[in-house]
Amino acid sequence: MIAGALCGQLFLEEISIVSILSTYLCHTLIKLNRTDATSLFRPASHFLSLSLSLFLLQFLVMVSPDTIRTAVGVLGNAIALVLFLSPVPTFFRIWKKGSVEQFSPIPYIATLLNCMFWVLYGLPIVHPHSVLVVTINGAGMLIEISYILLFLLYSQGRTRLQVFLMFVASLISVGVIGSLVITLAHTHERRSMIVGIICVVLCIIMYASPLSVMKMVIQTKSVEYMPLFLSLAAFFNGVCWTAYALIRFDPYIIIPNGLGVMLATAQLLLYAIYYKSTQRQIEARRNKEEMGLAEVVVMRENGANKVGSMGVTNGR
Repeated sequence: MIAGALCGQLFLEEISIVSILSTYLCHTLIKLNRTDATSLFRPASHFLSLSLSLFLLQFLVMVSPDTIRTAVGVLGNAIALVLFLSPVPTFFRIWKKGSVEQFSPIPYIATLLNCMFWVLYGLPIVHPHSVLVVTINGAGMLIEISYILLFLLYSQGRTRLQVFLMFVASLISVGVIGSLVITLAHTHERRSMIVGIICVVLCIIMYASPLSVMKMVIQTKSVEYMPLFLSLAAFFNGVCWTAYALIRFDPYIIIPNGLGVMLATAQLLLYAIYYKSTQRQIEARRNKEEMGLAEVVVMRENGANKVGSMGVTNGR
């Protein structure tokens, strides 16, 4: 209680000091507008910028860390939602063709498993004050389930059975682990540690999946199959959630998202390095296709001319 009172008093004193400085500076500016201030400071814009800086400092002092954390978390939720919705064109194609073709269900099963464990992690009984973690991963869980249901609907035979078994196994594993953690671990610290470690491992596996794409980019010197939009979204998503976890320190959120920021940064660097070579490859391929079409047209025209000349000869 004493420590809390002292912290509160220091916080109020800090606000008061910043307020006094801001007020004094504003009065000084008013006086300088009435007199010749050029002899003191040139230009007067320095005063204005300093005043604005102090005002911003006062605002940041008055805003609680929890408010900033919530704002960052909401932004992270919005970006994460975009990432969850990014496969929609793929599933629109599946729906339109009535077949899953060669698309793999494993990324969606893995994402569903990851979301379910993060929902478990964010429950008040496991890790209190994690509403934003629960909301975005709950939304992601519903989105991934809809993807998997489409897979089940448009896949055939053995593939459908495999998807169904993986889906059921994911649900059972989360249910069993969640029940054991809540029953056997009797403190929030132990529960959050066990579930947090599982979440970190799953996130690292998910973030490692783009490594194969990055390898292909380096080998082919082309970023054609590594969309810039997804790399940017992954970068900002990682930044937001890393900042969210730093405000109220949470290592289980920092570790995977910090790694995600590094991998997304590497993807953006690769994009910057190989963008021009990618454009050259696309242009060369387009020119080759146009030349191929031109050759086909010429061959057809030559064939038609030969047929015509043969007809004339036979007529003679």
